[in-house]
Amino acid sequence: MGRHVFSRRRMLAISAAAGAIAIAGDYRKGAAQAGRRIERLDPALDEIVSASEPIVDLATNLGGAANVEGPLWWKEGGYLLFRGTDLKRWKYAPGQGISVFKENTNAANGITRDPQGRLVACEAATRRVVREEQDGSITVLASSFQGRPLNFPNDVVVKSDGAVYFTDPWAGPRAQQPPGETDLPFRGVFRISPDRGTLTLLVDDFLTPNGIAFSPDEKVLYVNDSQRRHIRAFDLQPNGTLARQTRRVFADLSGPEPGVPDGMKVDSAGNVYCGGAGGLYILDSRGKKLGRVVHGFANTANVAFGGDDWKTVYFCTRTSLGSLRVKIAGVPVPAQRKS
Repeated sequence: MGRHVFSRRRMLAISAAAGAIAIAGDYRKGAAQAGRRIERLDPALDEIVSASEPIVDLATNLGGAANVEGPLWWKEGGYLLFRGTDLKRWKYAPGQGISVFKENTNAANGITRDPQGRLVACEAATRRVVREEQDGSITVLASSFQGRPLNFPNDVVVKSDGAVYFTDPWAGPRAQQPPGETDLPFRGVFRISPDRGTLTLLVDDFLTPNGIAFSPDEKVLYVNDSQRRHIRAFDLQPNGTLARQTRRVFADLSGPEPGVPDGMKVDSAGNVYCGGAGGLYILDSRGKKLGRVVHGFANTANVAFGGDDWKTVYFCTRTSLGSLRVKIAGVPVPAQRKS
């Protein structure tokens, strides 16, 4: 593949666009919440996390044009990968702190792993979804749909059968004006078949499709619509596409405080973790709000499970990386093959 070169102006524009997606509103000047705490909204929260559990700052003051984003726990190495506000890929190793892991990521945001353990990334700068092979080479999984380039691939999840699902919102100046003749006229959610032979548009009526995740049994797909401030849920059909008649609003996470639904993860019991107004929400499998982690920052950009037992929740905000311990393990990455 050819090497992509981008000007400083181009990269700053991408940085600003990446920040705009997570904020989805003029919340940049919103005051941080005072008095960090875990709010117990339902007694069922006690089975998931204690209200007295410490909320830990791992790295702060990481200010920049973009959000801290795309956390992914790499179990074999015992470390967390995430995108910094400088668009580099950083590594956090417990007890060792943070260090640069990769200099040039083509402004990759959402990252995950496929069943073979290979990293899959949404590259904003190249407008494509890629896979990093074991030898370090890059395989392009998707860069266009029906002859038109993708918009701004943002977040991604890989099903246990190898199918790749990703969101593709508009961002930056393009989000404020009609698409050009060569651009896609919608903000889509897509599926790449396990054999990479078919790219399917699953749904195209989102304002800002963002975070994406499966239920533990992979029978339900959750997708955030950041601009509408809610999570939608869809049942999956046997062929891996969505049963559109099952679409429903899973949870409304709007409110007077800063923060909108962005990245999202699910634990092994089906509870959903997602940012919203005022912090990081924990919802049960029916969408009921059980609790809220008020971490003191103006937004929750993304979240991931990690640690040896998958019971550490890592969360990214615009300028920081934090964590807390929970009682129920997250769904491991890579996803384990379902029978």
